[in-house]
Amino acid sequence: MKQEINLHKNEFLEELMEFLRIPSISALLEYKNEVNRGAEWLKASLIKAGLENAEVIETDGHPIVYADWLHAEGQQTVLVYGHYDVQPADPLELWDTSPFDPVIRDEKIFARGATDDKGQLFIHLKAVELLMEKHGTLPVNIKFCIEGEEEIASPNLAPFIHEQTDKLAADTVLISDTSFIEKGLPAICTSLRGALALELQLETANTDLHSGSYGGGVPNAVHSLVRLLNSFHNEKGEVAVENFYKGVPELTDELREEVGNIPFDEEKTKRELGLDALYGEEGFSFQERTGIRPTLEINGIGGGFQGEGLKTIVPSKSEAKISCRLVGDQDPQEIYRLIEKHIEVNTPVGSRVSLNQLVHANPVSIDSTHPDLQKAADAYEKVYGVRPLFPKEGGSIPIVEVFARVLGAPVVLMGFGLNSENLHAPNEHFHIENFTNGIETVCEYLQSL
Repeated sequence: MKQEINLHKNEFLEELMEFLRIPSISALLEYKNEVNRGAEWLKASLIKAGLENAEVIETDGHPIVYADWLHAEGQQTVLVYGHYDVQPADPLELWDTSPFDPVIRDEKIFARGATDDKGQLFIHLKAVELLMEKHGTLPVNIKFCIEGEEEIASPNLAPFIHEQTDKLAADTVLISDTSFIEKGLPAICTSLRGALALELQLETANTDLHSGSYGGGVPNAVHSLVRLLNSFHNEKGEVAVENFYKGVPELTDELREEVGNIPFDEEKTKRELGLDALYGEEGFSFQERTGIRPTLEINGIGGGFQGEGLKTIVPSKSEAKISCRLVGDQDPQEIYRLIEKHIEVNTPVGSRVSLNQLVHANPVSIDSTHPDLQKAADAYEKVYGVRPLFPKEGGSIPIVEVFARVLGAPVVLMGFGLNSENLHAPNEHFHIENFTNGIETVCEYLQSL
């Protein structure tokens, strides 16, 4: 398909840039019409690619876009998942060019959503279009399920999957929303950590108080918050919540070897991050800490006076945002209960704490020896000339576990991004080489199935 891809390359890039110009920011209410416009644009693109039964399905939030082509009698069915929503572009002043006015330079396309996930999703549309154009048919049955809420934790997709199991039934779920190990070295992710995110509010007095009149005699909400947050870890970097590690798989020699096979340069990482040392749970490597061990991270704290100058008060309110990455048999709801109990035991005198759960997702593990994953590896090797590795990612894509569990199908995480492409950050971009090679790889994969 390389010749056909090269023939259509400029056309495909123009279409992708049109897609990227739509500011489909799911997190901000003022962009709701733009998210809807993104859904309608995508529906039209699916029809153009040769898909049938294309529809924009309304939800309590942003729409889901569906389409299919089901005429490959006797062949398996592949469900392609992706998302057309994007992160907010702030801070705008750190972008070299406007985030929703895509530009190409240095053989990369720069725009919000370029690699996460519009560029990677678009690979599948163009692969289907080229196969239809060349053969007038497809080698397998195809379904597309594309959501507009991935960046806000997919609140309406999981219920949709449960309600529409017949509509979405498939033999394989194919997702491109992950990254290579490094440029030229593809990867098929075989596990994702689960997630739990929560907000913590702490209150003391019914108002901020004068630090001269009351300081030293009443509880300080910021002091109390710092003490409470500090209780979540011990000096070895371990999470100190009782029973937090229950359900975490034993780290066998085989698993350590598998994780250790993924290339990692500690000195380069420290240099790139401006650090003089890495940090984490004692007895584990950086790759183990970030891929197969659970975590509890404090994502943000607030409280007291934070304006210019000085305001001498004893703060009465403080807050923190906390997230956990979970592995193995750790249950997000059980971890939430354990954290609640830990807070009850460790809340400083004179303080009241309330919790609000924001996100929860189960961990997922995928068998790298499954034939569908091995055929994906064959396709990568044919196009890139190197067989992909099978890393265990530290991040979370909550809906992956839902697809695997509800549909009972293997999930193939066939990513084409690079970790260096600034996803969620200013100057997000996507390497055009991986866009065109990605189309070829997906064509090879679908034909191999």
